[in-house]
Amino acid sequence: MIIQLQQGIPAELLEAILQEVKGIGFKANEVKTQEAHYIVGIGKKDFDIRTLGQLPGVADIHRVSDEYKLISRKWRVNPTLIDLGDGVVIGEGNFSIMAGPCSIESERQIELVVEHLKANNVKIMRGGVFKPRSSPYAFRGMGLEGLRMFHQHCRQNGIKIITEVMQVSQIEDMMDYVDVFQVGARNSQNFNLLDALGEAQKPVLLKRGISGTLEELLQAAEYIFSNGNEKIMLCERGIRSYENAYRNVLDLNAVPVLKAKTHLPVIVDPSHGIGLRDHVEPMSLAAVMAGADGVIYETHQKPEEAFSDGQQTVNFQESERLIKRMRQAFELRESF
Repeated sequence: MIIQLQQGIPAELLEAILQEVKGIGFKANEVKTQEAHYIVGIGKKDFDIRTLGQLPGVADIHRVSDEYKLISRKWRVNPTLIDLGDGVVIGEGNFSIMAGPCSIESERQIELVVEHLKANNVKIMRGGVFKPRSSPYAFRGMGLEGLRMFHQHCRQNGIKIITEVMQVSQIEDMMDYVDVFQVGARNSQNFNLLDALGEAQKPVLLKRGISGTLEELLQAAEYIFSNGNEKIMLCERGIRSYENAYRNVLDLNAVPVLKAKTHLPVIVDPSHGIGLRDHVEPMSLAAVMAGADGVIYETHQKPEEAFSDGQQTVNFQESERLIKRMRQAFELRESF
C-alpha cells in the first residue's frame, strides 16, 4: 500500500495517519523524496482502503501487491521523466543517446569526444573515472582529476555527464561534477551504496547485475527510491551465460517487461551487452524497436588504442552512422 500525503502536511495529521496504518496491522514506512511525501504500508491484512483514503492529509492511496512498491507501474501509471536541465529529458516520448569512452584517458581524448557529440547533437557523455576491473593490473581510471577535466569540457559545451560511482565515500567528492551517477553491474546489490544514492538527490542509472534477475534489479531501484530519490533509470546491459561467442547475453526481453512493471525509464547498453564492436549497431537498433527510452554505448577516436573495452567500442564514423540510424528507428517506432 502506498499513501501519498498532501504537501506540507502538519505533524499531527501525519502522526494520526501513521497510527491508523499501524492500527490495521501494517508496518508504516515514511518516505520523503524530491517530489513528494509517502507512507509505504507493508502487510497482508484485508481492509477497506477507503478508511485511510478519507483521512485528513491523504492526497492519494493505492494497493500495490508487488514487493517493489514505489517504482511499480501499478501505482504510478504515468511514466517518470528525468529532467537534467537545458532541455535534456530522459523518459517515455523521448529517445536519449549517451555516448563516450569506457574510460576517461586524457584531456585531448575528452576534447575529441565532445567535438564528436556536439557535431551529432548528443547531449549526454558517458565516461569512467573510477573503473572496476577484473584484473588489478588493468587501467583503473584517472579519478577525481579526470572527472574535473571531464566536467570542465562538458560544461563549456552544454553536455551532461554520466559516470560510475563505486563506493559511498566517493559520492560527496563527485557530487558537483556529475549529472547522473551510474551504478555498475558489480555494485547493483551494494545496498549501502544504493541507500546513499537515495539520499544524494542526483539522478541514478542503475545497471542490471551480471547474473541478476529483473526482480533483483527492481528491488535495487526500490532501495534508492525509498531513501528519497525518485530520479532513477534502469539499464539492461547483458547477463552472464555459458555462451562464449560474445561477452554477455543482451536480454532485450527485459525492455518491454520492465516497461510494463515500472514507471522508470529503461536504457540499454549494447556495448557491454554483446561486447563486439561490429554488432553494437544491430543490437542498438533492436533496443530502440524493443521500446527502450535510450541507449548508452562506447565510442573512442581510436578504439584499438583505448585503455579499456576497445573490442566493444565503435569509432567516430561508426558512431555517427549509429546515431542517425537510431533516430530513424525511433521515428519509425513512434509512427506505429
